[in-house]
Amino acid sequence: MTEPKAIPEGALRRLAWPMRLTRAGMVAERVTRGFWPVWTILFAIIAALAFGLHDWLPVEVLWIGSVLVLAVLIWSLYRGIRQFRWPTQGEALARLDARLPGRPIAALTDAQALGADDAGSLAVWRAHVARMTERATKARAIMPDLRLATRDPFALRYAALTALVISVVFGSLWRIADAPRVAAGGLPGDGAAAGPSWEGWAEPPGYTGKPSIYLNTLDAADLSLPEGSRIILRLYGRPDEISLAETVSGKPAAAPPPTDASVQAIEFEVVRSGRLSISGPDAREWALTVLADLAPTVSIEGSISREADGTMSQPFAAKDDYAVTAGRALIELDLNKLDRRYGLAAAPEPRDPLAFDLPLPITGSRADFAETLVEDASKHAWSNLPVRMTFEVTDGRGQTGKSETVELALPGRRFFDPVANAVAELRRDLLWTRDNGARTAQVLHAITHRPEGLLRSERAYLMLRVAMRRLDAAVAQGRLSTDFRDETAEALWQVALLIEDGGLADALERMQQAQERLSEAIRNGASPEEIQKLMDELRQATNDYIRQLAENMERKGADEPSQQADAGQQITGDQLQQMMDEIQRLMEEGRMAEAQELLDQLSRMMENMQVTEGQGGQQGQQGPGEQAMNGLRDTLRQQQGLSDETFRGLQEQFGSPQGGQPGQQQQPGQGGNQFSQQQDGQGGQPGRPGQRQPGQQNGEPRPGQDSGQNPNGQSGQPGGSLADRQQSLRETLRQQQGAMPGDGSPEGDAARQALEDAGRAMDGAEDALRRGDTSEAIDRQAEAIENLREGMRNLGQALARNNQGETGEQGQVTREANREMPRDPLGRTTGQSGRVGTDENLMQSEDVYRRARNLLDEIRRRSGDQERPTLELDYLRRLLERF
Repeated sequence: MTEPKAIPEGALRRLAWPMRLTRAGMVAERVTRGFWPVWTILFAIIAALAFGLHDWLPVEVLWIGSVLVLAVLIWSLYRGIRQFRWPTQGEALARLDARLPGRPIAALTDAQALGADDAGSLAVWRAHVARMTERATKARAIMPDLRLATRDPFALRYAALTALVISVVFGSLWRIADAPRVAAGGLPGDGAAAGPSWEGWAEPPGYTGKPSIYLNTLDAADLSLPEGSRIILRLYGRPDEISLAETVSGKPAAAPPPTDASVQAIEFEVVRSGRLSISGPDAREWALTVLADLAPTVSIEGSISREADGTMSQPFAAKDDYAVTAGRALIELDLNKLDRRYGLAAAPEPRDPLAFDLPLPITGSRADFAETLVEDASKHAWSNLPVRMTFEVTDGRGQTGKSETVELALPGRRFFDPVANAVAELRRDLLWTRDNGARTAQVLHAITHRPEGLLRSERAYLMLRVAMRRLDAAVAQGRLSTDFRDETAEALWQVALLIEDGGLADALERMQQAQERLSEAIRNGASPEEIQKLMDELRQATNDYIRQLAENMERKGADEPSQQADAGQQITGDQLQQMMDEIQRLMEEGRMAEAQELLDQLSRMMENMQVTEGQGGQQGQQGPGEQAMNGLRDTLRQQQGLSDETFRGLQEQFGSPQGGQPGQQQQPGQGGNQFSQQQDGQGGQPGRPGQRQPGQQNGEPRPGQDSGQNPNGQSGQPGGSLADRQQSLRETLRQQQGAMPGDGSPEGDAARQALEDAGRAMDGAEDALRRGDTSEAIDRQAEAIENLREGMRNLGQALARNNQGETGEQGQVTREANREMPRDPLGRTTGQSGRVGTDENLMQSEDVYRRARNLLDEIRRRSGDQERPTLELDYLRRLLERF
């Protein structure tokens, strides 16, 4: 066997530094693995002493703990020394060689065993040695492996190191020197040499926002503190050398501490004025005055207001010595003022008072402020019923202040469509008490029995039928639970909204979604193509909303005047188009903040302003077209009422109980519903759901709104009286046909043809009534109603076409006036340059202060939205600083 030889001198010199560094790393590895418990224990001891743990532990516990810690430390040190081995040069070279390909360092120590006398074999061997030498010179120092996760799975070393760092930052390393004296029975007994001393603080309650007071530096003899402040004292010395006397805590004098006590910790609350004194070498005395913390106050400012969607707004003002921390509005039902009829006649189910949290200022002082409570109680069972409202606020000390109780009708959404209002009241009756379940189901049967002319939406009809059948089943099984009641009430609410708005809510939602997507594009910097696409979507959604709003306003023209004349603001389609073009232009120019502001302005206008078609100033005297439309509406209303009376007469012929007593006219309910108790499947064939017939107008009256009854309330028997009234109605229609506008247009001719068909149907109804054929009369009357609707629809189209193509002198004057006095989207006259804006005073409404407050609140809201562009936020802040 060949003996290994030494590494060549040249290769060893090149390996010197990598070998030394690797060897040092091996030393660090072995020291870390062997002695990590030692420094972990030392770090923990230093941290405990720096935090002054020895000052709080009894001497006996301190001694026992010290012995145990010292024993563990010595054992850890002995274990580490026993396991430690100094790494040799060979171990370092072996670690280096293990990281090199082919282990070149070991190859350099090899000798040629065979073929030493062969020249060719010797040449190959020398080439091999040279190659291994070259590889060995590329060796680099090996990093030590200092990981201890397997030896310290609980990371105790890191916990001790963290405690040490915290003690250095927040503790005092000088306290370590006091440990031996504490163990020997000194400290704080050493105070005998330094003399007795004390420290004291006065801490006001946190909600006052006042700082703590260090009594040692207070020179004044008088001290005023808020009620609820705490006095904290530390007396160092024996009780016979230093003591405390006070009359501010309201507590009897405590028993004297033991005579060997060296530290006295005293803490109490100041509840009354008095004196506080400390006796001893550094004696001090103060006269404390307690500043009373008064209860907060709150007052209701002005009257409550209600928006069109039922949202209520109630201003209020609150005040406190320091800060109001919470508040709420409590609303209770006023049963003494309630009209207990119909669904409200039953005893109500117990309900907790309705509570709304009062808004508090996000920034600024809460000691004295004014805010507005904005809430929506439309879905509550007490909506639009008499209630008592009280505001209460609480301060940081828990004291409560209340306002005066105000009696009012709880604002909520009002429904102006009679059927929608009836459904909403049925929902309220069901929420009032579950005992009204049977009555609610019965009235739903009456509503859905003959829905023609009553329910325009097939969806609303089907939703009512589903709710009715589910309610029938629950009442029959006696399982009308609270959850089922609430679910049914929500379904009835959605039906009422659907009937009232007629699709307006969906159109508004689509428009708002389009506006939100465009706002997001503004914030994210969309491309011109994306902007164009979003603008097209917004234009389409806006047009849909305008159309639905116009139909709703026409249908509710006589029922909801307050919504038609909201501050007299008007907007035309051309102005809307101009405004959206301006938004697109601003975005294409990169003026995103201005585009967003104009978009928000458009959103507010579309929800709150009156929308008119064509010329916005034509609101004076009615023209021939409007007079003809109003006359046809009256004729349609009377024809529908006459058809209802004919049907009731048919029921009386066959002795059907539906519809009440013969000839009895229903009285409008007050605070509840009152319908004829018609049951499904009785008194005639159930009608189809109220699908809108061709030509049906949104403003047409519904059955039950007829004024055709006799003054004494009798409708007359089927025959002569009804036939005479039908004949009179036919003569009225003939006169209206003679004054019909729209000559020469296809729509006008179609309207005349439809009215002629309606006249023939009226003649047929009159003949049937005189013959006593009531069923035939009802069919002819239904045909007349359908043709009247068709005629009104065609007449409306003819009038619209005439208005668009008007070329007469009056139209020319109107167009000139519009060019001279153009209006911006807010209804004001624009500037001379024709831009979107105005040269007039922006505050043209009466309530300028309220408008200014609303604008300022909106600016504050937007300035707090950090997602808005920086340029816009800077602009909003400059506005706030200026105003």
